[in-house]
Amino acid sequence: MSSSFATAAPGAAFDAFVGPARATAAGRRPWTPEDGPLPAIYLSHGAPPLYDDAEWMRELFGWAHRMPQPRAIVIVSAHWETAPLTLSAPDAGTPLVYDFGGFAERYYRMTYATPDATALADRVAGMLAEGEPVHRSPRGLDHGAWVPLSVMYPNADVPVLQVSMPDEDPDRLMRIGARMRELRSEGVLVVGSGFMTHGLPFLTRDMLRGDAVPGWTDDFDAWVADALGRGDVETLRRFREAPGMPYAHPTAEHYVPLFVTLGAAADPEVPATTEIDGMMWGLSRRSFSLA
Repeated sequence: MSSSFATAAPGAAFDAFVGPARATAAGRRPWTPEDGPLPAIYLSHGAPPLYDDAEWMRELFGWAHRMPQPRAIVIVSAHWETAPLTLSAPDAGTPLVYDFGGFAERYYRMTYATPDATALADRVAGMLAEGEPVHRSPRGLDHGAWVPLSVMYPNADVPVLQVSMPDEDPDRLMRIGARMRELRSEGVLVVGSGFMTHGLPFLTRDMLRGDAVPGWTDDFDAWVADALGRGDVETLRRFREAPGMPYAHPTAEHYVPLFVTLGAAADPEVPATTEIDGMMWGLSRRSFSLA
């Protein structure tokens, strides 16, 4: 398969990373109630090219390694917009959704066989059913979930449940996050998965080679970093007015999962901690956590 995304040895960086990472991850300390709530996080998920970026994988893995091993993970991804609220299949080894195009064939054969998440699905369904229906689906995990999690938790030893994004309304997404907040005190990692800028239609060949960063990425990234650093939720809600728009997000689905993260925080107006920054293909990889 030939495209702008092609590399000489697709996934070679992942192949070098994954063996040592699995050995290290096997020794992680499991979460206990004495640890207190796990953070709520937003991550820029990377898609298959993450597997070609050794530095980014080290950063994601290191971030996971600084936290206790979660008992389970609930994730809302930019790549599943479905109403009403819907939960992914909780069965052990739930299949993956290869919802991307133009990448090397090996990425359509990747596996990530997570443990059974039925108990978590029942718990989440009860939490989210306040005022709206919650559906169940045979759908597996999409790449906004399995790609970054396969780097952060490479042994696939944490149950994972995906929750759909019913719309792009910041207030509604914050309410969904808030209804899942108490999960954090039970050792569950709550994740919003997107990409801090996602102007794919506007990328040039120089940007795809890593030789240039567009002004709209720099402008939007600086704007969001400032708002997150001040805990300014109202400014974050007005993202359509932000510098760099609409190029940074010609559609909003990769930005708005951060409102699930904000809603799941103990206080969304406390400054966020940037865990990863920098660029890939001229896009911002900014990822953050909130207590």
